[in-house]
Formats: sequence, C-alpha cells, structure tokens
Amino acid sequence: SNRPAIGFRFDGQGARRFGDTTAANIGKPFAIILDGKVISAPTINSAITGGSGIIEGSFTIASASELVNLLNGGSLPAPLTVEERRSVTASLGADAVRAGQLATLIAFAGVLVFMVLSYGFLFGGISVVALLMNGILIIAAMSMTGATLTLPGIAGLILTLAMAVDANVLIYERMRDEANAGRSPIAAMDAGFNRAMVTIVDANLTTILAALIMFWFGAGPVRGFAWTLSIGVVTSVFTAVLVTQVLLAFWLRLRRPKKLPIAS
Repeated sequence: SNRPAIGFRFDGQGARRFGDTTAANIGKPFAIILDGKVISAPTINSAITGGSGIIEGSFTIASASELVNLLNGGSLPAPLTVEERRSVTASLGADAVRAGQLATLIAFAGVLVFMVLSYGFLFGGISVVALLMNGILIIAAMSMTGATLTLPGIAGLILTLAMAVDANVLIYERMRDEANAGRSPIAAMDAGFNRAMVTIVDANLTTILAALIMFWFGAGPVRGFAWTLSIGVVTSVFTAVLVTQVLLAFWLRLRRPKKLPIAS
C-alpha cells in the first residue's frame, strides 16, 4: 500500500502465545495497552504463528516512529503519581521583575552610602554620577541591540554596578596612597588613574572573557545575563575612568586645592 508499517518479533514462548491468541481472534481488534492506555488496536487478519508480523494502517512516518518508540520503551518501571501541580502565570513573572528592580535600587543605595562614607561627598558623589552614567549607557546599548531586560539581565546589571564602583575604589585608593606620600594633588590624581588602569583593564578583561564564554555556550537566561554583563563591563570602564577623570579635572582646575579631600 506504499504506507509505513511496523514489524515486530516475539521470542519462543511469546510466539506460541501470540499464535494461539491470533488464531482464536481472527477479524477482531488486538489492543496494545501501555500503562493502562490503548496505544494501538490493529485488526487480526490471520493467525500469526511464526513469531513475527507487521502492523499496517494509515501510518505516517512520524506516527509510525512514535508507536515504535512506545513499543520499544515499554511500561514505566514505577507508577507516576502527581504530588503537586502549579500554574505559572504572567503575574508571577511581573512580580519577579519588580523584585529585581527593587534589588537594583537597594544595591544602588548601598553603593552610594559606601562611596560617600569612604571618600566623602565630593569623590563619592563623582563616582555616583559616573555610576548613573554607566546605567544610562547600559540601557542605551541594550535598546540599540534590541535586548530585553529580563530577570537574569537585572542580575547582570546589579553585578555591573559593583564592578563599576570597584574601578573607582582602585583609582581613589591609589590617589590616597600618593597623596599620603606627599605628592601634589595633580600628581596624585595622575598617578591614581595611570597606575590603577592596568589593574582595572586586567580585571575587566577576564570578566568579559567569562561573559563571552557564557554567551557562546549558554542558552536562554544565561545568554541574557552574559550579554548585560558584557555591556556593563565596557561601559563601567568608560565611565569609571573617563567620566570620573573629566569631573575631577574640572574640580581641580576650578578649586586648585593644596590637598586632596580623600587623603588621610
């Protein structure tokens, strides 16, 4: 009939039992039951005594393959009991995103307090301005690439906030060491940016390599996290170095202090 058919074969004992059954039920349907459900019911056309036969019908390649897989798989070794069933709706996703947004705000507030307490209102405030600029650049880059800010993306954004401040901490601590060593404010600032730059680039380079590996080999939420993190690494280096340097240079030129406020 030029249609797919399914071949089967029994062992010796099965061939005898199957032959007796088919001989006594010619013209009747033969139900194939798996886990209490009839998965096929072909009609017995003749006695099958040789231990092998075929199942014919209106099969397609897909339906025949599915039946073969069911026959080969056999029964489950243990019954499946449903202990709990839940329906996940869009409202749960919205709640998760709102929780992520709240976590971002809390993280930003914590960073702001830490920077102000550690380096004063001037240097801490400048790092917060650079941090805000970093967030704007991340959102702009994601909009340009058509990326969606999912919950894993928010996690990458929060991690980027900490990494951006880490660069400022390296720069400021180097400035503080240079200022405490007796160097002028201009020399201390220049040394702070130049000597901390190697460490900043090295740390962020390893991070972006890890993010690229996750993006290449990951899928779904992992790629969203990796993409946001990659954008954040690039923008954080830009804002922590360039934006902070421009703002501090403007303040230095305007006030011409004899001592940096962060020097102990």
